[in-house]
Amino acid sequence: MCKLPNSVDINNLLDDLRSCCWDASDILLDYSQKIKNEQYKSNFIKLKKNSEPVTLADLDVNALIVNHIQAKYSDIDWQILSEESIKAELNTYKKTNWLWILDPLDGTKDFVQGTGHFAVHLALNYKNRPFMGIVLIPSKNELWISNGTNVWCENKKGFKKLPCMSNREELSDMTVITSRNHNNRLLQKIIEKINFKKSLYMGSIGCKIASILRGEADIYISLSLPGQSAPRDWDFAAPEVIFTQAGGAITNLDNQDLIYGKPDMRQEGLIIASNNKINHGKICLEIKKIIQDNNFL
Repeated sequence: MCKLPNSVDINNLLDDLRSCCWDASDILLDYSQKIKNEQYKSNFIKLKKNSEPVTLADLDVNALIVNHIQAKYSDIDWQILSEESIKAELNTYKKTNWLWILDPLDGTKDFVQGTGHFAVHLALNYKNRPFMGIVLIPSKNELWISNGTNVWCENKKGFKKLPCMSNREELSDMTVITSRNHNNRLLQKIIEKINFKKSLYMGSIGCKIASILRGEADIYISLSLPGQSAPRDWDFAAPEVIFTQAGGAITNLDNQDLIYGKPDMRQEGLIIASNNKINHGKICLEIKKIIQDNNFL
């Protein structure tokens, strides 16, 4: 386990982040009630240049977390890259070994739709690899934490529980979880051909990964092709470090690790997250063969 910069104490850092995250949870839950009023909702949602929605909740949580880290650790050699402050130069990755990657509201569409499938992602990357992370799911009263070695979930009162992933190894026995709002017909064809036992649909990647950590699902598949919208580093960094340190695996179709710090930060192609890193290579090979046999990609 590598040391944090300037000998930052991991337990003190987690205490600071824990407090900040529960404040963020209060903000998001408050907004989730307010937007049930249609008149309020019309002023609550804005569109980015790429027509993706951004809300007042995104911006408030972003400001809360960024300001907290900057104020508390102003002398530490790390920087913060957030989805909502992406106007910053993209070569941030090259300036320091340590980089916070923040998505203040992953699953914005689900948040607006009132499904509860939204999360806050915060990861600390070291040399472009996720080192520790947090996934906050306000509607579940869950704070998933990776301290760089161990993974657990706790609620606002501090009650802790460990991941409880399934031991299912065969694709035909597995429940797959995939995107609720991204209507990807090719991915649907692939999932149908694999013939999973059951399919679930959900927003936020953090929520999807948490569903596998709870044992509710077994595998998550994402597909984005060139020219399509794609997840970015802030979508995957925190869920990945929590999931992999709990014993799962997230890779591309060729069983290769995700690459962070690319100029466009896109995580495109077919990405697979499965419940057991030992069995993951076999899962990738089986899915790849199905795709090749049917000329899907």
